[in-house]
Amino acid sequence: MTARSLPARIQAALCRMYGIENAPLVDDFIRPCEGGIDREVLLVREDDDGVEVALHLPDSALAKVPTTFDELCQVIEGVSHFVFLVERARRELPLTQLELELQAEVDKYVIFVHDPHDVRPFEPDRAARIRAKLFDTVQYIDPPGTERGDRYRLANDLAARFAGMLDERFARQGRFEQLWRALRRFYSAGQYEKINLACAA
Repeated sequence: MTARSLPARIQAALCRMYGIENAPLVDDFIRPCEGGIDREVLLVREDDDGVEVALHLPDSALAKVPTTFDELCQVIEGVSHFVFLVERARRELPLTQLELELQAEVDKYVIFVHDPHDVRPFEPDRAARIRAKLFDTVQYIDPPGTERGDRYRLANDLAARFAGMLDERFARQGRFEQLWRALRRFYSAGQYEKINLACAA
């Protein structure tokens, strides 16, 4: 049996967490970065025949074991974008770029802390360190005041609030069934409800 790629394993974890079945395999849509761009990019083209998707990832991020935290985050983010976009398209639901970024931030945190394939028990201190690394020490390519820069900052802030709530209200109390329900509700929510759920955290 051929070992599954890292993107395929991440896709399997996300689909399991959110109850997504029969999603197209992300590996079939992965392309190397090109045109001088060396970071994760999901390209989407929609026409009368449907939606065409390509997930571009840097070669270094596709190694069996990415060498840096940033490379691993790029793979998770790209797979998150792919799974979320395809699922919305299959359900013929609208999608905004803020939703994509916000969901990817939450997915990165969930994969690192609550991966259903990880048999380790929840560790509050480890979860806090990962939240700090993902949300407090993040560096942005786009400056504040730009559309992209403001979108990424808002997504990061909202995801930080939501992730903190998950750990404080559910994980620390051992209420993991409630945690998964909250995550699935967040996943299926539209932009307005996602923002409200995060702001209420």
